[in-house]
Amino acid sequence: MIPPVLQIYVALLMDQLLGDPRWLPHPIQLIGWFATVLERFFRAVCSSSLRLAGILTVTLMVGTTAGAVICLLQVTTHVHPALGTLCGIIIMYTSFAARDLWKHSIAVYKALNSGNLEDARHKVGLIVGRNTTDLSEKEVARAAVESVAENLVDGVTAPLFYAFLFGPAGAMAYKAINTADSMFGYKNARYRDFGWAGARLDDLANFIPARITSFLIPVAAFLLGLNGRNSWRILLRDRKNHASPNSGHTEAAVAGALEVQLGGSNIYFGKVVKKPTIGNDSQQITPRHILLTNRLMLATTILATLILTPFSIIIMCTS
Repeated sequence: MIPPVLQIYVALLMDQLLGDPRWLPHPIQLIGWFATVLERFFRAVCSSSLRLAGILTVTLMVGTTAGAVICLLQVTTHVHPALGTLCGIIIMYTSFAARDLWKHSIAVYKALNSGNLEDARHKVGLIVGRNTTDLSEKEVARAAVESVAENLVDGVTAPLFYAFLFGPAGAMAYKAINTADSMFGYKNARYRDFGWAGARLDDLANFIPARITSFLIPVAAFLLGLNGRNSWRILLRDRKNHASPNSGHTEAAVAGALEVQLGGSNIYFGKVVKKPTIGNDSQQITPRHILLTNRLMLATTILATLILTPFSIIIMCTS
């Protein structure tokens, strides 16, 4: 039997080698389908209180996801311990997205590097929510850097954090929370009340992982020969210059490491949204900064794995 810590290592390695498992029925798709069913049901049952409907939806989403993983692991382990181990590794593997973040951002880099701005706009539009049809080369590169910096937590270090603490069930429960926020966490008429629970729970679930990640980014920057000191300085100064209580931390640390400025105005659904800037524009953002951000992501992931391993071993020994 492979020890739990090594199972996480294997899952991370699988993500790096294989990326998103298109050849497997992805658990997130199943969670999304279940969320849609629950939304329809609780909107009908709790029509007088959409906030309550949202709370019940998210509670069942997360509880059912964690319970299903625990049951699956118990059944497969009963059949054969090796089968249970394999299922746990695959579940955690599907919760990580470092390879996909790298792949999508590199596609933007390659398009920009070849001078195909139209293709770069299209490719960056696949990973950001803003309108990309009129973005300049600098704005496309900024969008890609911001996407990797922000998604480093929910795509890599947060599921890693919960995998180390609670195993495959923890990693997948986190992804259920993340899915609830991505599906319902909109500040529009339909989801302002219904999506409240998903958005708040996602903020809470990301609170510790986002801060651990942001503290590790300056260390990763130093190891990569980037500006680790400036990364720390901008993190402390600009971490709150973001609508999210968590995303600003990693974006600020990345902006400082690269000595670039993130944030600013973007167009969403035809409307200009002005956001505070993060970092100083000591350097103009270029496609090369996409590559550097990816290196920061990978180095930070390695550091997070090394930092979290002892905690996992302590939990295993005391349980």
